[in-house]
Amino acid sequence: MNSISTKYRAPQEGDDVLLRLREDYEQAVLDLFDGDREAKEVRPALDVVGHTSNFLDNMRLPIHRWFRYSAGFSAEWVKWLLAERKGSEHRVLDPFVGSGTTCLACDEMGVLSFGIEAHPFVHRVAHAKLSYATDPERFITKAEKAFVFARKAMAETEHYPEIIGKCYGLETLDYLDRFRQAVDAEQDGSPEAGLLWMALVSSLRVVSEAGTAPWQYVLPGRRKTVPPSPEVTLHKAVQMIAADIRFMARRAKPLAKLRVDDARKCVTVPDGWATLVITSPPYANNYDYADATRLEMARMAEIRGWGDLQQKVRRHLGRACSQHVPPNSVSLDEVLAAPQLAPIRVEIVPVCRELSSVRLEHGGKKTYNNMIACYFLDMAQTWKALRRVCASPSEVCFVIGDSAPYGVYVPVIEWLGKLAMTAGFKSWTFEKLRDRNIKWKNRKHRVPLCEGQLRVRG
Repeated sequence: MNSISTKYRAPQEGDDVLLRLREDYEQAVLDLFDGDREAKEVRPALDVVGHTSNFLDNMRLPIHRWFRYSAGFSAEWVKWLLAERKGSEHRVLDPFVGSGTTCLACDEMGVLSFGIEAHPFVHRVAHAKLSYATDPERFITKAEKAFVFARKAMAETEHYPEIIGKCYGLETLDYLDRFRQAVDAEQDGSPEAGLLWMALVSSLRVVSEAGTAPWQYVLPGRRKTVPPSPEVTLHKAVQMIAADIRFMARRAKPLAKLRVDDARKCVTVPDGWATLVITSPPYANNYDYADATRLEMARMAEIRGWGDLQQKVRRHLGRACSQHVPPNSVSLDEVLAAPQLAPIRVEIVPVCRELSSVRLEHGGKKTYNNMIACYFLDMAQTWKALRRVCASPSEVCFVIGDSAPYGVYVPVIEWLGKLAMTAGFKSWTFEKLRDRNIKWKNRKHRVPLCEGQLRVRG
């Protein structure tokens, strides 16, 4: 069943939590950053309550702004969902926690949360963000030791992969390597060490001399006119992190738990623990979550190149892009015959058959046929795991969108709803928030798509 809504109601006088959120983001955050002319791009818009699916809002907020993860969604949406459920105790699970948006928002609302993430690098980012309860002075002291170390160290730049040479000039690369050595030397397991690592990671795209788009791609052919000094940028990153953790000390309580885990299994989550699931699972739109952090992982010497992503990242993730399922890597017939896909088999088989044919007409010949089949098999397993770890009653809230690879429409929302019912949930509704794929200039695919909230109850 479907119900469609495009906007939340405005907060009323009785909505104490919502009005507090508005006051916090309009006043406290503006006060914190207003003196920094270079922080204009991270100032919050005044109309913040009611935003939902867009992670861009988070880049104006303390802690959230440390790392822009393209797969993220708005912290305001999480808080709104919690505020809607005032007067009851919650235990919130995010099985695709990414860089920690849900857990941070829950901490601010005083709600218990549990986040799991299969991407090891992104999990480390989330862990660093959730280290905000540390003493800012201890963090600054550790950072100053790193700056002293970096000034004396000898750079070792020969081991970096090709992409790093395309993105950084020799002087920038030299300093970043010396500071990376300093960060490594300071890794003692303390929260301050994690924050120091975060300061370096958050600076990497800022100081790149190549274009580093705010999504997964690096654009070596596009050059910045005057990239900032890496040492100056790192000092600013340290100052930003220290200011943010001072701010969070006044408004949040560290309640969240974070684990490396696979949403298809949720092995670290106790049975019946969650009363509310808030997340945005991977979209079936060929976004490569492994490649999203290739620049950072290569710069931090965690991978050598593209091939390392398969072993170190992709094998841990749900299959939402064609890179997960190249030709001959899976048997499409066997995947489609899996018992978990029984609720949608009559519908998914002709879609995958059409994709098998259509893909041969395109230069890339991307294996969207395999990807769609494996995506829904993985999501069926995820629903089963969620039913086990959810209490009764409980609710699951997804930000999700539909898909049309090579112009072949895939009714993602309806199929996810059916798979949820088979896993043991009781009902589902969908509220559309925005249209997607409607700016068709210079686009090959012109199938209207949407994004919204899938709410499942059980």
